[in-house]
Amino acid sequence: MRLHIHELEHSFDSHTVLNKVTYTFERGRIYGLLGRNGAGKTTLFNCLASYLEFNSGRIAIDYNDEATDAPGFFESVSASSNQSRNYKESDIGFVFTQPHLPEFMTGREFIKFFIEINGGKIQNPKEVDDYFRMVAFNPADGDRLIKGYSHGMMNKLQMLISMHILKPPVILLDEPLTSFDVVAALEVKNMIKNIKKDHIIIFSTHILQLAQDLCDEIVVLHDGQLRPIPPEKIHSSEFEAEVIALLQEPESQA
Repeated sequence: MRLHIHELEHSFDSHTVLNKVTYTFERGRIYGLLGRNGAGKTTLFNCLASYLEFNSGRIAIDYNDEATDAPGFFESVSASSNQSRNYKESDIGFVFTQPHLPEFMTGREFIKFFIEINGGKIQNPKEVDDYFRMVAFNPADGDRLIKGYSHGMMNKLQMLISMHILKPPVILLDEPLTSFDVVAALEVKNMIKNIKKDHIIIFSTHILQLAQDLCDEIVVLHDGQLRPIPPEKIHSSEFEAEVIALLQEPESQA
């Protein structure tokens, strides 16, 4: 399975944020998305997750395990579809930096309610406590109102829904570890590694060490385009200098 992005463009007024972005992401790999504040990382995620209509370009998921490059894939589907998106919206999950949860419910009530209203999308649903244990969430906390949860606890519920209940092929994580303490961050990193074989996982971060520890590939969003870091430099002493050099390149006037 592959997620293809082809010449994706998006602007806010006269400011071009995404400038013919082209990239292919593959299942079984974790991708780190780096970039300066305002570079367009969240905009890219919103386009992928169908929360934002982009100006032009194509996004598609190729569910075939046989290798097909992006131009070849888009050529094969162009005869039957001219859509800008060729995938089901439910096939891309998005874990937000700021959790969006009903604070008037308990964690347990929310998970039970979510399972009930999404029953047709969930394969082999489990007991709520079983789900809690998957993300190291104390079942006793499930009986407290979400309003009283820490930011990290709310994020665990978000991750639980995307990673273990809905389990979409593509998972987007926007700054996923900023709200966790050291122990919880390690738990979440292990959780991401454990599920990667069945998913395409892309997460944005400003933490270079985290990207090195967790990622199979790292791309930098700069001047509206995705630029890959050479694989041999990700775990070398040259990694930080390589990232900084890319981020300091002059931007176009678009």
